[in-house]
Amino acid sequence: MKAFFKALVLVPVALLIVLFSVANRAPVRVSFDPISRDAPVLAFDLPLFAVILAAIALGVLIGGCASWLAQGKHRKAARINRREAEKLRGEAQSLRAAVPDSALPALTSRV
Repeated sequence: MKAFFKALVLVPVALLIVLFSVANRAPVRVSFDPISRDAPVLAFDLPLFAVILAAIALGVLIGGCASWLAQGKHRKAARINRREAEKLRGEAQSLRAAVPDSALPALTSRV
């Protein structure tokens, strides 16, 4: 069912991207030279859809990195809590191993 809903969303998005790419395939000049407008040193002729899709991809990448960096404190807290839980779990297991089997029914009946 989850795969169906994923396909229900991704197929129209892919179709829109293909239609957008076909409709905007005219070349545009992308220049990275702010000084010379007429004869730029670093310029490329690329299809418009490639420029727009590259800008979107770069935005997603930058946003993902910013989000990952912002969540660092939560990941660190989760790591610390996981280590503490593992330590306490091991301590509880060693205490259970130290208690003789004959004392276990007496301990559990009090609870």
